[in-house]
Amino acid sequence: MSFVMESCTIKRVILSPLSRVTARRRLSRSIQESPMKFFRLTFSLGLAALLLVSQSAFADDPNLYLIKARQGEMQVRAFSAAPLFDMAKGKVPYDADRAAALANNLLVLTRVDIGAAWAPGTGKDKYPGKTTAKPDIWDNLDEVQKHGQEYDAAVNELVKVAGGGLDALRSKIGDLGQACKGCHDDFREKE
Repeated sequence: MSFVMESCTIKRVILSPLSRVTARRRLSRSIQESPMKFFRLTFSLGLAALLLVSQSAFADDPNLYLIKARQGEMQVRAFSAAPLFDMAKGKVPYDADRAAALANNLLVLTRVDIGAAWAPGTGKDKYPGKTTAKPDIWDNLDEVQKHGQEYDAAVNELVKVAGGGLDALRSKIGDLGQACKGCHDDFREKE
């Protein structure tokens, strides 16, 4: 019974011209009052559409979707790590709150299980121009895991100090850079 009533209500809202005008006014008012809220909504809808389109585009070869997923995850890491490196190098002013938030973003990403995106057969040998992952990653999983553990340890240490001053950030950011560089040197082709 409840479903029928909700369905009728939805139909009335959708079909009623007055409701559409009211909805437009509310949206307009909402945009004026909170442009960030509107941006988030628009961004979320766009991202959802992009994901749907990209999944169907990769339907012929799901490995391309895996490659894009891990590249996306690396871009999100870089989004948080790059400003921290820039602060440490003095390229941008140090901001304790931002440094702490960015370090915490990296910590969150260490908890995301993206292992399925690293499927065997998705290296540069089979997908040239699509990935820079060397095919020997899958023959050296112990070494890859060691690099991952070094990265996780570096992030954990960075989280403890990132918001505690520029010197504290500088004392730990090098370990993060070395952890990234070690894996990239061993298992990523130079572009």
